[in-house]
Amino acid sequence: MIKPALDWDHYRTFLAILEEGSQSAAARVLGLTQPTVARHLDALEAAAGKPLFLRSPQGLAPTETALSMRSSAETMAASAAALVRAASGDTLSPEGTVRISTSEVIGLEVLPPLLAELQERYPKLSVELSLSDAVEDLLKQQADIAVRMVEPTQGALLSRRIGGIPIGLFAHRRYLERHGTPGTIEDLAAHRLIGFDSQLPYVRDILKRHSEMAALRFDFRSDSNVAQLAMIRAGGGIGMCQVGLAARDPDLVRLLAGKIELHLMTYLVMHETLRAVPRCRVAFDALAEGLIAYRSATAGPAP
Repeated sequence: MIKPALDWDHYRTFLAILEEGSQSAAARVLGLTQPTVARHLDALEAAAGKPLFLRSPQGLAPTETALSMRSSAETMAASAAALVRAASGDTLSPEGTVRISTSEVIGLEVLPPLLAELQERYPKLSVELSLSDAVEDLLKQQADIAVRMVEPTQGALLSRRIGGIPIGLFAHRRYLERHGTPGTIEDLAAHRLIGFDSQLPYVRDILKRHSEMAALRFDFRSDSNVAQLAMIRAGGGIGMCQVGLAARDPDLVRLLAGKIELHLMTYLVMHETLRAVPRCRVAFDALAEGLIAYRSATAGPAP
């Protein structure tokens, strides 16, 4: 039996069904007709020799085979997107598309003025900003440049050490007027605390250095730094915040300075093969300069 020839469109449809949970939703996202999506799925299942999805009350549920194919299909998607970005650029001048990956809070609170100035300087430069606390794989070209809070270890990556972004404990004046100001770590137990739903690396670092905080209960929990910051600004309690962000609001008061603080080590990273690509080089240099200035404004010499 001759198996059908497959191309990238088939796997693009496969990923859309995985992400959307139905053929009709995948068709809407891709701008295809539902019969076309069905033909793509039939061809993929014929090539695999087994079903890739099973119908369930929630829609189409992926089989083990589909789940095992996901990573490879995502790599294909990243490569296709990287090809489009490469084709969009000019080898002599900074133009085309550069994709930047960063955490939600950095992407929303720190990078916008840096990117606005970058595009003002290079009007033919387009920016794709991916906001996620997951580390996108630069080696698989899921992004051109990434702002990371972990030191890169892959040898094929070009890394610029930004330094430690200081983080402290903050509350809005309105909250402190209503509930008082804690003078010790032990006093925090009597306050509404804002924190993470899961224990991230720098949270574990705090607990390692301040074991007395391990028993504290968070009254508002979210793994989104932006949601935590919004709650602090709203007067909802006491939480951790980048010192540089808190400094923008005179109503945010730093608490227990010198007793609870840490530095979040930050790195700017891109694949070394992009060093000579103008659109990536100018974006990398502008972000490095801007992030170092942001860190230095509140942290002093790089730790």
